[in-house]
Order: sequence, then C-alpha cells, then structure tokens
Amino acid sequence: MSPVDTPQTGPAPSLTGRISTAVGRFTMYRLILVVLAVLAAYSLLLNVLGWLTFGVPEMLAHLALCLGLTYAANRALAALFRVNPHSESSLITGLLLYFLFWPSLQPRDLAGVALACVLASASKYALAWRGRHIFNPAAAGAFATGLTGLNIATWWAATAAMLWVLVPGVLVVLHRTRKVLMASVFTGAATAIITLELLRSGMTAGMGVWQALAQRPVLFFVGFMLTEPLTLPPRRPQQLALAAVVGVLFAVPWNLGIVANSPEAALLAGNLLAFLAGQRGAVKLRFAGSRPLTPTTAEFSFEPARPVRFLPGQYMELDLPQARPDGKGRRRVFSLTGSPGERLVKFGVRTAGPLSAAKAALLALQPGDEVTATAVGGDFVLPRDPRRPVLLIAAGIGITPFVSHLSSGALRERDAVLLLLARSADEVAYAEELGTSGMRVLVRLADGSDPPAGLASASAGASGRLDGTALAALVPDIDRREVYVSGSPASVASLRRAARRAGARRVRTDSFSGY
Repeated sequence: MSPVDTPQTGPAPSLTGRISTAVGRFTMYRLILVVLAVLAAYSLLLNVLGWLTFGVPEMLAHLALCLGLTYAANRALAALFRVNPHSESSLITGLLLYFLFWPSLQPRDLAGVALACVLASASKYALAWRGRHIFNPAAAGAFATGLTGLNIATWWAATAAMLWVLVPGVLVVLHRTRKVLMASVFTGAATAIITLELLRSGMTAGMGVWQALAQRPVLFFVGFMLTEPLTLPPRRPQQLALAAVVGVLFAVPWNLGIVANSPEAALLAGNLLAFLAGQRGAVKLRFAGSRPLTPTTAEFSFEPARPVRFLPGQYMELDLPQARPDGKGRRRVFSLTGSPGERLVKFGVRTAGPLSAAKAALLALQPGDEVTATAVGGDFVLPRDPRRPVLLIAAGIGITPFVSHLSSGALRERDAVLLLLARSADEVAYAEELGTSGMRVLVRLADGSDPPAGLASASAGASGRLDGTALAALVPDIDRREVYVSGSPASVASLRRAARRAGARRVRTDSFSGY
C-alpha cells in the first residue's frame, strides 16, 4: 500500500506519522544501503579532518575492494546458480565488510578482505535453505576469514567520532524495520554485561556505559547485523529471546579452542538458533491470476510450489525479478489475505499510479510466471483467547490483514468490530466479504457518501477527521477491546493516537510503507 491510500478521515498526521511516511518511501534494503553509504562517506570525511588515521588511500582502496568484489562475486555466483542477482544485497554486504575490517594496503590484509568478500557472497548460495540465508553473509565471511589467519574483523565502526551519524542512522533503520524493541533487548543485555565487567576493573558506571556504546560495536551490530530480516525467526517473542541470547554471547568472554567470543561468532550462533527454531525457507509462487477489488486495488493469487505456513495477519516478502531497476529494489512486502488452509496464496495491492517498477512487474505477470516468496513474518495476529473482544481499524487497503483473519474463521466466534476508512464507496475493498461476514462493520467515507450495501455508516453526526471523541462515540466500549490498526504509516500513527485518546489500553499496529 502507498501513503496516498490514507483517507482524510483520521486525525491530522503527527510528526511520527510524517517521519514514517518519509522513511516508508524507501524499501528496507534501499534504506539500509543509503544509510551505510552515508556512514562510509562520513568516515572518509572524518579521516580528512584527522579524526580517523587510516589514510585516505587506504580507505578508498578498502572501500573499492569491498564493493567491487562483493558485487562481482555475487553476479558470478548468480550466473553459476542460474538465478537473478540481487545487487542491493551485494552492495550492503560490501559496505558492512568495509566497516568490519581495518583499511590497509598490506598484501596480506588485502588478501584477507578479498577472501571475506568472496566467502560472504558464496554463503548466500552455499549456506542457504530453500533460498534463504542460514547465516548473515558478512558475519560468515568475516568469521571464516578469521579462522584462516589472513585477517581478522576489528569492527572499527565502533569509534566515538562515528556516533554523530551512526546513532541517527541506526534509529532510522530500526524504526523502518520495526525492530526497536528487539534492538533494545540486545543493547540492554550487552551493555549491562560489558558495564559490569568494566566496573570490576575499577571503571565508573558512566564510563562503563560510554565505553560499551562508543568503543564496542553494540550499535552498529544491532542496527545492521542482528536485525537482518532473512536470518530472523518469524515471530516477535522468538526475536526478543534471540536478542537476549545473542546479547549474552556478544558480551560475555568465552573460548572454545580455536573459536573465541567475537561479534561475528555471537551473530552466527544466533543465526543457527533462529534456523533451528523454525526459520522458513523461500518458496516459488506461480501466478494464477488477479481480480479487481476497486478501481484502484486488485487481489493477486499465486499457487505455491509447496504449502506455505503462516498465521492470519502475517505478511510475505516477494522477490520480483521481473522489475526493472528503479532505485527501490525488487523485494516488496504484502499482507496475506487468504486463509492458511487455502491452496492459493493471495495479496490485496493498491494499483493506482504512479506505479513503481515492482508494481508494474506485478501487474505485467502472466499466468504461469514465477516469483519467489523470501520471507513470512509479522505479529499482527489476534489474541489467543477467543473471548477477548477486538476493534479492527483499517485505512484503505489496510483492510488486507483483517480479510485474512476473516477468511480463516478467526473472527467467527469473537466479539469483533471493524471500522473501515476509505475515500468513497467504490474504494471499499472486499465489500461483499465484509457484508456477509456477520461481523459488525462500520464504514466512514471521506466524501460523506453512503457505504456499500450491507455495511453500516460510521459518518452519522460526524464530520471532518476521526479523533478520539468521535471514535469513542462509535465504539463506546473501546476501553475493553484490544485495538488493531492497519494502513499507511501516517494513518496508523494518527489513528493509534485517536484510539489512545478514546480510551484504548492496548493498540497493535501494522503500517504499510509506500513503494
């Protein structure tokens, strides 16, 4: 869904909503690539100013080697395995290795970095399960190179002078990937352990925390390595447990013969735990067809090569190799609209222009064409206890995860109210399904018109944006309901605020960033 989906029936967008919309214009991979590129440029500036002492020729040669070799190796391996290369991924890996290894022009050091680049690229193909990484590629390349003795990762990005750009960059990435809580768990565990160790050596608590955050690669690690999506388990509780375990392995000194504690070793151990916990592999999807939902939305159906496990409310990431490069990459995230028991995998998508290359590729698919589903995840799932009442608020095509809840039968015996915001009656997607669901459905239209047949209007006696007062009038018992809000980042932020002001105690959100 695109930010232009937002019906003007909610509260005025907050600063958080505006930031989310701006950041959401970048795909996750493109955002990480841009942030790492800015950090690389900043490191060169610091070197010129004398805050870093590597030498400009060393840093430029190191950067060129990491980017050039990971890009070339990825394309060569993709040709060997007869798959389409993902150039953004290779450049991200190259930039990560740039910050992991010490810039040097010594032949032995250069050979070690070159080996790390090749091994990192190869790990994406050799150390994979059903098309998904088992290990973080950059960490795998750095770890294996360290075992050879040619070079060792120093994680030099953990420099106090880098914090001025590193901290905001990490925060933007974590906000975009929705991993702030996971990052907090890891940072808290690692920082606490490191600080306690430093207190034992006579350092003050303040200096211990400062050294943990400014002299150790805690922030860089959590922002760009630990939260890498293709190596994470699908559910939030699993991710939080993983963050705590990796935080301990990261900070506690340990030694197992030839393997001692290091950031890359801690991450690889966490990757293995995530894989054993049930990480899902990629699956081929064969395009079965599409149907229009509204003049500006459509539902796309795919037949998976093997059964796809997911929970109603979760999303799937698609790799669209047919997309021409447009600066946003070819991977996109879509909410699943079908039931886990159905043969077909379905997505509801906004198709109004201007179209990105990915959407154009999606619309151009012909029956039988294949795409790859690279990930399934998300925690926008209903409470386990069917007796807990819920309020579902959808803005535009944000209705899609709720359709999955509906089609799976999860709302059949539950006290549920659905509030749908749209621009006009003909922009109400899945109107027929909602009208026959038996659930209480309220529709609020920006143009003030009547909703489609079978659906109740939520506009009577109200005008303008939906604020907390109006929401409390529509759903007087909102304080006893668990609230779910889905839509564009701007609409989710403002509707969440309205729900809080109306008395909601717990609000879960699922924002659809633009693409």
